[in-house]
Amino acid sequence: MATLVDGPDALTGGKDTSNPEAVVVRFAGDSGDGMQLTGGQFTLSTALAGNDLATFPDFPAEIRAPQGTLFGVSAFQINFGSTEIDTAGDQPDVLVAMNPAALKTNVGALKVGGLIIADTGEFNKRNLEKAKYEVNPLEDGSLEKWQLLAFDISALTLEAVKPFGLGNKEALRCKNMWTLGLALWMFDRDRQPLIDWLNAKFAKNPVLAEANVAALNAGHAYGETAELAGPLKQYHIAPVESEPGLYRTVTGAEAISLGLVAGAQLAELPMFFGGYPITPASAILHNLARLKEYGVTTFQAEDEIAAIASAIGASYAGQLGVTSSSGPGIALKGEAMGLAIMTELPLVIVNSQRGGPSTGLPTKTEQSDLYQAVYGRNGDAPMPVIAARSPSDCFEVAIEAVRIAVQYMTPVMVLTDGYIANAAEPWKVPDPATIKPFPATFLGEKNGPNGELLPFARDEKGARPWIKPGTPGLMHRIGGIEKNPGTGNIDYSPASHQIMTDARRDKVDGVTHTIPLQDVVHGEASGKLVVVGWGSTYGPIYQAVRRARRKGLDVSHVHVRHIWPMPSNLGDLLKAYDKVLVPEMNTGQFKTVLRDQFLIDAQPLNKTSGQPFTIAEIEEAIVAALGGDVGGEVDADKTQLPSIKSVNP
Repeated sequence: MATLVDGPDALTGGKDTSNPEAVVVRFAGDSGDGMQLTGGQFTLSTALAGNDLATFPDFPAEIRAPQGTLFGVSAFQINFGSTEIDTAGDQPDVLVAMNPAALKTNVGALKVGGLIIADTGEFNKRNLEKAKYEVNPLEDGSLEKWQLLAFDISALTLEAVKPFGLGNKEALRCKNMWTLGLALWMFDRDRQPLIDWLNAKFAKNPVLAEANVAALNAGHAYGETAELAGPLKQYHIAPVESEPGLYRTVTGAEAISLGLVAGAQLAELPMFFGGYPITPASAILHNLARLKEYGVTTFQAEDEIAAIASAIGASYAGQLGVTSSSGPGIALKGEAMGLAIMTELPLVIVNSQRGGPSTGLPTKTEQSDLYQAVYGRNGDAPMPVIAARSPSDCFEVAIEAVRIAVQYMTPVMVLTDGYIANAAEPWKVPDPATIKPFPATFLGEKNGPNGELLPFARDEKGARPWIKPGTPGLMHRIGGIEKNPGTGNIDYSPASHQIMTDARRDKVDGVTHTIPLQDVVHGEASGKLVVVGWGSTYGPIYQAVRRARRKGLDVSHVHVRHIWPMPSNLGDLLKAYDKVLVPEMNTGQFKTVLRDQFLIDAQPLNKTSGQPFTIAEIEEAIVAALGGDVGGEVDADKTQLPSIKSVNP
């Protein structure tokens, strides 16, 4: 029997309607409960229904935490609706809790009046003790400010898959499909695409396929037939109005992989990717390994240094060299980045940032590698740096990185983060005919005025020629020791080093001539306050500024893609505002760069808890800034994401 506790309806806000514009759902359970799989497939069904969406997978750093423990909880949040969606949502409307630990670490995030769906089959004495519950929260009234729907999902799943003869352990692994079936019913989703996916996934084991389909159908049927009042209702979320075109759902890792391949095609180059597994960057290697038919070679090196060194070797040989890592791995690649800068070879480096320093927070998000990207090499070693603002934006950013690398003969770093890499959103696939190609050129004959070879002669952009090894008559010296400004012979005299240092700097500074002027995302080009963001803060800043402007506040939003060098008009644009607020998930790194470059009084809004900003946090900071209190630090929000400390001090 299901347990019902009625309360205010979070999905309707007490209104007489069953069709809210947007809903936030969080699936939470043990790492072995398949919450990421459940969330991913619910995302697929949501995309097929035509809703706009944004997701946030959140999982523990432990490879396999003990079952039922607080630090073993895995969660997946999705915000979807018939209106524009830019974030994974501040607070869930619905929490699906597969065990006591999942409930304890996530229930604080649920909106007052929100719906809890709990599996009573897992709320036994042992699991309650693991979650540090002295009494069963489903029975003691502690959840009274929420709606509660508690029933034995475990037993219902076992009953649904009983005809297939599975063992108890295998049968219970179908719980996530039963739960997914119920969620599909709640939000009026079509089951057939998920049934097709299950049949394809378990094609070699038809019994497992049939069992999972049966569990999916049973969960759906429970919603259809259970004679329950109160919380269990069916909601229809209308499709969002979208431009005609081909759409698909992408994660940041998928989009950046596709963008790198597209960039290589636009440059008319084969691509070599040298990587080493590290969270959250590993998915790029996994995705590129499946794209070999597009001239992509992937190489899993023995370490981070070998990975970037192999990519530099590929660039020297005339391919597009690409490497990827996260903060600790980027640190290891530092010396080789200097080699790529000194040899002036095109190279794309993707940094999927995570919490640091050192090993830090492997599965949590942060933006704390900006100093590392802009300044973090020995010597004067300038390098273009660009940042993606969302999963789908990674596609364009990757192409831009390839363009700059090839046209300016320089390594380029792309900054994403754990949130962007793992999150998903709909993406309108661009028409390839609308993207301008930028074919790479190679020197085919000697280029000196007297018939000699000058491998470090420069074009109008300051780039040296790209010479494939083995080209007849074009043998030249290349390496990490300083070169003569023209011949490329070893020359570390004071005059030569000055000339070459200035040339490398001027070349990178010159990138500003081929990047767009900075625009205003939302608001006016002058006013009392501008909120300046970069990277994955885009969604919450955009929504917070939009809400604030609706209330009549004088605030605008500027979001910077090109971190180094910055757009040529950015300084003048920011000086047109009375106050500048810079939210970022670090201790104020981009704020410092803006102060240094433009001598403006940029103020930080910092968050370093491994959690993305919420819309409410930035909206509150906007109100405070316009009232005279600018900047500060956002405390860790124990209600936002699973936190062991918040539930077990």
